[in-house]
Amino acid sequence: MRASVVIVSRHRPALLRRCLTALCQQDHSAFEVIVVADPAGIAAAEGFAIKRVGFDQANISAARNLGIAQAAGEVVAFIDDDAVAEPTWLSRLLAPFADPSVIAATGFVRGRNGISFQWRAAEVDRHGQDHPFAADATVIRTGTPERTVKPQGTNCAFRRDVLLAAGGFDPAFRFFHDETDLALRIAGQGATAVVPDAQVHHGFAAGPHRRADRVPKSLHEIAASTALFLRRHAGGADAGWQALQSREWRRAVSHMVAGRIEPRDVRRLMASLAAGWQDGLSRPLFPPAPLKVSPPPFLPLPDTGPRGGMMLSGRAADAPRLRAEAAAAVAQGRIVTLFLFGRGARAHWHGFADGGWWEQKGGLWGRSDRGAKRIARWPIDARTRAEADRIAPFRPLK
Repeated sequence: MRASVVIVSRHRPALLRRCLTALCQQDHSAFEVIVVADPAGIAAAEGFAIKRVGFDQANISAARNLGIAQAAGEVVAFIDDDAVAEPTWLSRLLAPFADPSVIAATGFVRGRNGISFQWRAAEVDRHGQDHPFAADATVIRTGTPERTVKPQGTNCAFRRDVLLAAGGFDPAFRFFHDETDLALRIAGQGATAVVPDAQVHHGFAAGPHRRADRVPKSLHEIAASTALFLRRHAGGADAGWQALQSREWRRAVSHMVAGRIEPRDVRRLMASLAAGWQDGLSRPLFPPAPLKVSPPPFLPLPDTGPRGGMMLSGRAADAPRLRAEAAAAVAQGRIVTLFLFGRGARAHWHGFADGGWWEQKGGLWGRSDRGAKRIARWPIDARTRAEADRIAPFRPLK
């Protein structure tokens, strides 16, 4: 099945380039990539055989619609510029579309440390409330406009014809609730699959709405999108203001108590929330019109498809030599995973290096799973095998 992968990027060229580098290692061999970005992002994407669209506004829905207009694949997938996909991500995310009743799919998202999950599976109701559920294998559910599977914007896919008929994403949702609104608008037209093994790593990089430590810079768009969402799906926004105000006040105060912001910042954030709410009450509530587009021909990303893996392991002191080996193997077309174990019990981090390999580092006796014991005595060979067993379901190691 041919797919189009859309990436929206704004003012994060280095992260965009890392995202694209990882996509070149996908084991799916029939997909194109469309980057919708500001001038710096367009420049960072040079050298990749992809479609590019210039756009430099803080409106992710409008940007995604520009990407959809360029998409020639039967399925359109979305990933954020500060995310990195496992090599098996796209093939697994697309697999449920072999069932013609499936119109959308979403996968699991690992968080900042590359090991813990940021997002698994949930449904969302017409009030915007999440309802998590267990999913150890692919789950396919048919929703309704009252409640449906919630897609994650950094790891989701939709049939292109369904997207076009729905008008794509509503540009009134400039940030927040954008994919949730779309999911409820298309609910009932078909089923949505949750694919646990289709995984991406999401870093929560700094952007126009929040800092790298997830402290919000402004709550305007969150409030505006919430008010708009409740007007469209819940029949009115009146009952939602108090709950939103209380929730965001607690969140702002928790950041203040942690020393991340000052009391005056709490007041500023709450003022932006109130202004955003009024903005959301006044935004037009017309559903998007169907998109009528004629995309350019399908432009497959070259040199993708199944490839061999390679695993390297050693002490942190050996990092320069092992990273040089990793870089050489990547240049030969291998997917490389490097384990670097330091002394002590420092917790582990796992991610994709700018050089094109996966790297995990931490103390030999430190935990990777944050639910495990903080300290466990490991021989290095046994620790390597244990971490390899954890990763092997998602990435070739040999």
